[in-house]
Amino acid sequence: MRGATTSYAVEVPSHGQWAALVAWGPHAVADGPSLLAPVGTEHFIPRSDVEPLEYAARGVRYTAPTDLVVVGPDGSDELRPLFVGASGSATAETSSYDPTHATGAHPGSPSALRPVAAGGGDWLELAFVDDLREVRVVLHYRIPAGLDVVERWVSVHNLGGEELTLRQHASAGFVVPTSNGAVVRYLWGEWNSEFQRGAVELRRGRFSVDSRQGITGHSYSPFLSVADLEDPAGTTWGVQLAWSGSWELSADVDTTGQTRIQAGRAPSSLGLALAPGSSWVSPVAVGGCSTEGVDGLARAFHAYQRTFSRGLPQKVLYNSWFATEFDVRAGHQLELAKRAVRAGVETFVVDDGWFVGRSDDTGGLGDWDVDPAAFPKGLGAFIDDLKELGLGFGLWVEPESVSPSSELAAKHPEWILQTPGREPLLVRNQLLLDLSRDDVAEWIWETLDRLLSSYEISYLKWDANRPRLDAGDQRRDLDGRVVENLYKILDGLRAEHPQVVVEGCAGGGARVDLGMAARVDTLWPSDNTAPLDRLSIQRGFLTGYSPHLMSSWVTDAEGTHDGRERSLDFRFHVAMAGGLGIGADLSRWTDEQLATAARHVAQYKEIRDVVAHGKVYQLAEGTQYVAEDRSVVFLWNTGDGNVRGTLPTRPRGIPLVQLDPAKNYRVGTEVYPGSYLLQVGVPWDDSTDSQCLVITPSN
Repeated sequence: MRGATTSYAVEVPSHGQWAALVAWGPHAVADGPSLLAPVGTEHFIPRSDVEPLEYAARGVRYTAPTDLVVVGPDGSDELRPLFVGASGSATAETSSYDPTHATGAHPGSPSALRPVAAGGGDWLELAFVDDLREVRVVLHYRIPAGLDVVERWVSVHNLGGEELTLRQHASAGFVVPTSNGAVVRYLWGEWNSEFQRGAVELRRGRFSVDSRQGITGHSYSPFLSVADLEDPAGTTWGVQLAWSGSWELSADVDTTGQTRIQAGRAPSSLGLALAPGSSWVSPVAVGGCSTEGVDGLARAFHAYQRTFSRGLPQKVLYNSWFATEFDVRAGHQLELAKRAVRAGVETFVVDDGWFVGRSDDTGGLGDWDVDPAAFPKGLGAFIDDLKELGLGFGLWVEPESVSPSSELAAKHPEWILQTPGREPLLVRNQLLLDLSRDDVAEWIWETLDRLLSSYEISYLKWDANRPRLDAGDQRRDLDGRVVENLYKILDGLRAEHPQVVVEGCAGGGARVDLGMAARVDTLWPSDNTAPLDRLSIQRGFLTGYSPHLMSSWVTDAEGTHDGRERSLDFRFHVAMAGGLGIGADLSRWTDEQLATAARHVAQYKEIRDVVAHGKVYQLAEGTQYVAEDRSVVFLWNTGDGNVRGTLPTRPRGIPLVQLDPAKNYRVGTEVYPGSYLLQVGVPWDDSTDSQCLVITPSN
C-alpha cells in the first residue's frame, strides 16, 4: 500500500500462520528486500516470537507481546488461526474503499467507521480462521489517498456456538524498523499542565502509557513516536489511537533492537464477552511515518486530521466564564458582549451557570432549563440582542454529568453510574450518568437537540469534568458502550445540526484523541491560559494534533508554573497560533487594551486560514505556518535567557523554512532575498517580546 511519500508492505508466508511486516517507510525502502525478517536460527523459542508480526494471537506467539487473547469455555486461551484469503485495492487511483462495508464492521459501532479520512486510498483485508475454536480474525488496513498514515483495526468473529471471552484485544501492533533501540517520545501532563513533551531512551524492554479513567485523561495522550536511538532526528514513526475511553499504548524493543508499538483499548477485569454468531471490531489505530523527524510526523498527522474538518469558519469567540463564573445575568453578559464587539469578536459564548439550580458547582447539572433569574426575558431575547450587535451565540453544556441535588437525579436514580450497595464516588461535586444505557443516551440526545432546535445556537461547548471511576456490573462492556453512545450523539449533532460548531472540552485537555478529532470542530487543550504555560502546552499539542483543532484564548490569567509577565501582544500571539478566543474580563480592560485586541483580531482574520490549514514548522523561537501563497510566523521571547534584560545584546536572526532562495519576500515594510531569510532569518531585537509576521513573495 502506497501513500504520498511512504509505503506499507505486508506479506503472509506460505504456511499461513501470520502476517508479517516487510517494510514501512519511504517508497524506496518498500521497493527493496525486507530489512525486518530475522536472520539466523532461533533457539528455545518459536519462530513466531522473533518475526515482525502484524498481529499476534496467544497460541501463535508466546514469549513476545501478544495482541489478542481469546478464552473459550474450556479455559483454553490459545488461538491458531490460518490464512484463508485477502482482498484489497490495486492502486490509490482506482480504489473507492468504504470501511462501513468492511468485514465485521457494524454501522454505529466505535470501530473502523471513524475516523476515516475522506477520499479513496489503498486498502487491504487479511482473513484468518481457527477451525478448532471457530473464530475468524480479519486484519484491516487503509492508507488514505495522498497521505502518509495507515489506518489499522481488527475484527473478531465468533463462528461457533459457545460464548468466548476476549481477554486482550489490541487494535494493532506496529513494527518499527529500528536496529539500535529507540527514542520513544510521548505526551504527559496533569490538569492545567497537559501535553508536556517527554522522551525515553529504550535500548531494550518496554515503555507504556495508558488511561484507566474511562476517558482519554490528563496524564497521557494516546500517542507515541519512535526514532532509532542512533538517529533520533531522522526518520520517525508514530502511532495514535482513535478511542475516547480507557486505552493503552506500549513500545517494546526486543533483543535485536527492533521496536514494536502496540495500541488498543485497555482490557477490562472480566474481558469482553463474544456471544455465538457475534463480532467485535476494535478502534482504529493510526500509524504515521516521516523522513523529516518529529515535526514531519506531526505534519503527517495534521494532514490526516484535516480530512475530518467540515470547513466551518473559525470565528473569533468570546467566552464569559472568567468574567462572571456562575454569576450569569443577561444585562451583565450583554455589556460584556458590547465590549467584545469592539475587540472584533464574532461569537459570544455563555459558559456554566445559565441553567436552573446552578449558582455554584454543587447543583443544577442534569436540569438543562434556562434559569429565568439569569434571563428574565428569555434566552431567545438575549440571543436577539446579540444578533443586533452582529454576534453569533454559543452555549456551554456538560450533558454526561449530574448533580446529586438535581431534579434529574431524584427522578432517575437508576441512571446514575454506581455499584449496587455502594455510594457512588463524588468528584467535583458531581456524579456521572450511565451512558452505557440507551435510555440515558437518548435523553442526552433529546436534551441537546431540544436546545439547538429551540434557540439560534451556532457554537456548543461540550465539557466533561470528571473521570469514570464507578464501574457497576463489569459483565457488560461498559467502556465500549459508553464510548459508542458518546460517538452516536456527536455524529447525530453533525448530521442534524451541521452548522453548529462543537468544541470538545474535558476539564481542559482530558479528552483529546483521534476519535474526538473526527467528531468535533475544535478541542480545548487546557484550562491553563497563562501565556508562558500555554506556549508549552500548545507546542506539545501540535506534536500530535492539528492547529485547526487547537482552541486558544487570551485571558488575564497568571501562570500556574511560569508567572513571568508577558505583554498583551504576547498573549494574543500565543492564542492566534490556534483558534483564537478571548476569555478575559473585558469590563476591566481599558480602551487601549480593547484597541490592541481589535488590532490583533483584525490581523488574525486575515491569516486564520493559514494557521488552520498551513503546514506547521517549529522554529528556534517560534512557529511558521506555510501555505501556498504565504507564510505566517509567530516569534516569542520567553525570557529564558537574559531574563532581567540587564546585559547588552545584539540583533538576532530567526531562520525561516520553505522559501525559494531565488525569490524576494516581503516581511512587513521590508523586502529580503529568500536565501537571506533561510540562512540568516528575520531580524528580531529585544524591543518586543513577540511578533506575528506575514511572509509573502515580492514582485
